[in-house]
Amino acid sequence: MKYFPELSPDQQNQLKLFCELFIDWNSKINLISRKDIDNLMVHHVIHSLAIAKNMSFAPETKILDLGTGGGFPGIPLAIVFPEVQFTLIDSIGKKIMVVNDIAEKLGLKNVTGLHIRVEEHKEKYDFVVTRAVADISKLMPWTRMVISKTHRNALPNGLVALKGSTFKDEIKNSGIRVYYEATPISKYFNEAYFKEKFIIYYQA
Repeated sequence: MKYFPELSPDQQNQLKLFCELFIDWNSKINLISRKDIDNLMVHHVIHSLAIAKNMSFAPETKILDLGTGGGFPGIPLAIVFPEVQFTLIDSIGKKIMVVNDIAEKLGLKNVTGLHIRVEEHKEKYDFVVTRAVADISKLMPWTRMVISKTHRNALPNGLVALKGSTFKDEIKNSGIRVYYEATPISKYFNEAYFKEKFIIYYQA
C-alpha cells in the first residue's frame, strides 16, 4: 500500500485479504452500499487508517471501536497495531458475526467482536474510535461511560472520531465543552474523497 510502505509483507497481505473477505461477506449481508464496494480500499480501509497516520498507541493500549459495522475502523487499525487490543462492538448481531469471522480468518489475536450496546458495556478503555456513527452530543457521553481514568499513552485518553466538515457545528450544537484537535485527512492522503474529512481527537 503506497501510503504505508513501512508495513510488513504479512500486514500488507492481511489488508488485501481483509478486502477480499469483506467483499465476499458484503455480497451476502449488506454491510456497505453495494455501489460503494468498488471504493472499499479508499473510502473505508484507507479512511480508517488515517488514524494510524495521525497517532500511535503504546503496546497493550485498549481501544473500543464503537459502532464498528463491518469492522471499520477497528480491523484495519488492528492489522497496523498488532500489540494493541481492540474490542469492536455493534448493536447489530450479524455485523459482529462478520467481524469475528474476518478477524479469525486474518489470524488477528488482538480483536474481539461483541454484540452489545455501548450503554450496556462495562469494560474500560484508553481510547474510543468511531466512524460515521453519531454526533458529538451522543458520542461524548458514551465515551465517558467506558473511558479509563488511567493513562498509558502520551496523549490523554479520549475519543478519536472520523468526521466530516460539520464537526464544529456538532460541537457547538451539543453544548458540550470539550478540548479537541482536528486534523484534515488531506494532510496524509491526496484523493479528492478526503478533502472535507477530518480526524477529531476529543479529550474525555
